[in-house]
Amino acid sequence: MEPLINQLKSMKTQIDDLMQRMDMDGKQTTVAALEEQSTANAFWNNPTEAQKIMQQIAGLRSQIERWQGLAGRINDALELAALGDTSLEADIQQEVTDLEQVVSRLAVEAMFTGEYDRANTILAIHAGAGGTDAQDWAAMLERMFLRWLEEHRYQVDIMEKSYGDEAGLKSVTISIKGDYAYGYLKSEQGVHRLVRISPFNSSGTRETSFAKVELWPDIEGNIDIEINEKDLRIDTYRSSGPGGQNVQKNDTAVRITHLPSGIVVASQTQRSQLQNRERAMQVLKSRLFEMERQKHEAEIAALKGDNVDAGWGNQIRSYVLHPYQLVKDHRTGHETGNTTAVLNGEIDGFMEAYLRSRIARNGKG
Repeated sequence: MEPLINQLKSMKTQIDDLMQRMDMDGKQTTVAALEEQSTANAFWNNPTEAQKIMQQIAGLRSQIERWQGLAGRINDALELAALGDTSLEADIQQEVTDLEQVVSRLAVEAMFTGEYDRANTILAIHAGAGGTDAQDWAAMLERMFLRWLEEHRYQVDIMEKSYGDEAGLKSVTISIKGDYAYGYLKSEQGVHRLVRISPFNSSGTRETSFAKVELWPDIEGNIDIEINEKDLRIDTYRSSGPGGQNVQKNDTAVRITHLPSGIVVASQTQRSQLQNRERAMQVLKSRLFEMERQKHEAEIAALKGDNVDAGWGNQIRSYVLHPYQLVKDHRTGHETGNTTAVLNGEIDGFMEAYLRSRIARNGKG
């Protein structure tokens, strides 16, 4: 029982240190002050501002409860282990194993310091150079991310999907809701490169395919961005499935092109054309907001002399299935030979390595 007690004590120390570093006491004080503010008679005179405050309260309270709940579980396990009842040893061992996974995840989340790291997010995958192989590769990446999202219990909505002519996907856009969705997945934005024997080439040659992953925070509420209706081209169409067959009878899907920037967004899963248009406009505003934010960060990085990503031509990660098995992230050097596990959604190691490298380079997540 002593080894289990030592493990629990170590976890308790780690969590206590992290809670202090994240200023949980200060967050509780903030919640109390905001709740006091919400009781004022004039609080709802400005509904938009009041809603933001209520969302802030809910977010802080959720964060506090998660950390306090974990600390409570560790204390309970310690008290149980201290009894020395060997009949409980198997149950305590299982609890320690479960706690280690939760502690590991929250320790990573403690490294998130970006303004939108806790936000919901939208992820888009686009097939690149490589024809049918690239479209198949885009579908493989979609499966990889969906497996990861399912494992981590995120809420997923496929907003738009364009199937390849023979196989795979030309593009897919996924709305993702849950704590730290943007924070975790921002490690995945960029070009992903696949090297394998092509299943679509009768000569059995080795092919290199590319797919691009885009990501932006799904900012709820009003975004202070002016969009001129004259700058928009709005198309309606019917959603289609594999092989091009229509899956809807009416033109409810909406595609919006922002002509000045060239940004194209689409929504096809809402019940009506109006709902799809409203959702697509919200996504467009989020994308324009993110584009301006990244432009500002790039300008700051240039002034500081930091490296700036080169975009499409600079792959962030390579997945080699032939002549050997290897997945390697070119930004961090993190790699594994278990390509099957990675393509089945086991990408946490790459995410954590990316986050730690950003902290080491910039001092923030």
